[in-house]
Amino acid sequence: MLKQLSAQDAQFLYTQTANNLTHIMGVYIYDPSTAPGGFVRFKDIIRHVESRVDTSPLFKRRLHRLPFDMDHPYWVEDEHFDIEAHMSHARLPEPGDWRQFCIAVARWFSKPMDMNRPLWDIYIIEGLDRIPGIPKGSFAMLHRVHHAAVDGASGAHAFIAMSDIDAKGTPAIAEPPPVEELGKAPSSTEAVSRAWSASMQSPVKFMNALMKMSPAIISSARKSISEGGMTAGVPETRFNVAVGPHKMFDATTVALADVSEIRKKVPGATVNDVVLTTVGGALRKYLQKHKELPKESLVAVAPINLRGKGGKASTPGNQVSAMSVPIRTDIAGPLERLAAIRDYTVEAKEAKAGVSARIMTDLSQHIPGATMAAVARLVTSERFAVRGTNLFISNVPGAQVPLYLAGAQLVQQHGMAPLANNMGLFVATPSYNGRIAFSIIGERSIMPDIAFFRECIDESFADLMAAAPKPEEPKAATAKPKSPPKQVVKPKAKPKAAPRTATKSRVKPVAKANATGKTRKK
Repeated sequence: MLKQLSAQDAQFLYTQTANNLTHIMGVYIYDPSTAPGGFVRFKDIIRHVESRVDTSPLFKRRLHRLPFDMDHPYWVEDEHFDIEAHMSHARLPEPGDWRQFCIAVARWFSKPMDMNRPLWDIYIIEGLDRIPGIPKGSFAMLHRVHHAAVDGASGAHAFIAMSDIDAKGTPAIAEPPPVEELGKAPSSTEAVSRAWSASMQSPVKFMNALMKMSPAIISSARKSISEGGMTAGVPETRFNVAVGPHKMFDATTVALADVSEIRKKVPGATVNDVVLTTVGGALRKYLQKHKELPKESLVAVAPINLRGKGGKASTPGNQVSAMSVPIRTDIAGPLERLAAIRDYTVEAKEAKAGVSARIMTDLSQHIPGATMAAVARLVTSERFAVRGTNLFISNVPGAQVPLYLAGAQLVQQHGMAPLANNMGLFVATPSYNGRIAFSIIGERSIMPDIAFFRECIDESFADLMAAAPKPEEPKAATAKPKSPPKQVVKPKAKPKAAPRTATKSRVKPVAKANATGKTRKK
C-alpha cells in the first residue's frame, strides 16, 4: 500500500539546503564494562541493530520524490537495504578529550545524509578515555535520522525500541508494532494522476478547513496586528542572521532531582519552566559579556507534542506544533525570572500560544506539493526568513531507567537538531535516568565560543540552586501580625459585656448630680 508523506513531514525536505540540513541526531555514550566479557565490538553493535530494524518502519523505507515536487513524496521499500551501509565507526584523535569529542560530533552532524536510501545512519566513536565523568573504554553512538521521518517523540520511541532494559538483551519494548507493507514506487502515470487529483481537490479542502478555522484565524490575526506583527517583541540579536554549514556542539548535564528542588521554590513552576529559565539566565550572562544584551527579553520557540495521550509515539512522522515564550533575559533575579516564565506559560500553553502554528499545520495539509515546496523554500531562505524568534528550545522526556545496547549501559544522552536562517541557536534538553542534558547546537560564525556559553548554563543553573525563595517570606511574616488584633479585641469585649454593674455605676453619678431630679421619679 502506497504511503505518502504528510505536508508537515514534506516541508523538512523542501526547506533543506546545503547550509540548512534538516536531520536530527541523538548522541549516546555507553559503558561496555557491563556487557558479557566487559567489552563490545563494532560487529556486536551491527548485529544488535540488525535484530531491531523491524521495531520501526523508518529503518527500511526510502523516499520516492516526484519531478519538480509536483506532489509530496512517497515512502517505498528499499529493495537494496544493507545494514552495513548505514553504519560506520572511528576513533577520536589525540588527546581524545571532551573538546575533540564535540568537534567530531559537530562534523558528523554537519554532513549531508544520503537521500537515496533509508534516512538514517549510525556512527560509532571510540577512544573517549580522557573525558571527565565517562568510564574508560566507553564508546559513543551518533544516530542520525532525517526530520521528514520522525519528530522528537517518535524519534525517542524508535531509539528506546532499539534498546534493552538489561545487559542480558531484554528488549525495552516487548512487542514492536506490526511492520508496514509499503510496496514499490508508483509508476509515472499513477504519480501524475494522483498529483493532478490532489491539486484539483486541494482548493476545496483548503477552503473547507479555512472556514472551520476562521474564528481562530481572525483572533490570531487581530492579536498579531495589535502586537505589531511577527517580529514584535523579538529583539534583533547575533542569532538572527543567515546560518552557514559549519555547526558546533557542546553540552552539560544536571540532576533531575535538583531541577525538582528549583521547581518547588516557585509554586506552579514546571520542569520545562526551569529549563527555559536556565537558558534565559545563560543567554543573559553570555550577551552581557559581549555587551549585546537587548533591553527586551529574548524569545524562544518551544515545541508542543500534538499526539496527545492517545497518540502513538511508535508512528513515525511529525505531529508537532510550537509556541513562543519570552525567556525573560531582561530579569536579573533567577527566581523572579522563573516566576515570570511560570506566569506566562500557565496562560500561554497549547490552547493560546500554539494556535497559529496548529492552524498553519492543518491548512498546509491541503496545499499542493509544488506550491508548498516553493513557498517553504522562499520563507526560509536567507533573504526572506522572518525574525519570529531568537532561538529554539526543545525538551523531550526520555526513559528514567538504565538502557543498554549490546550489553553496554547508556550513561549519557544528548540531542541535536537543525538550525535555520534567523534562528542560529538550538538548545535540546533530553532527559534520561535521573539527569537532564543541555545540548547546545550553534554555528561557528555566530557562536565561536560555544564552550563559554556552556559555562554560562552551568552558572545560571547554580544561581537557581543557590537562590532563596524570597517572595514566600514576606507573606509568612505579614500573616502573623494580622491575627493578634482579633485576639486583642476579644479581651476588651469581655469587660464591656460582663460587668453590667459598671454601666449602672456610670448612670448613678449622673443621677446624683441631679439631686432630687426627675430621673428618680421616673
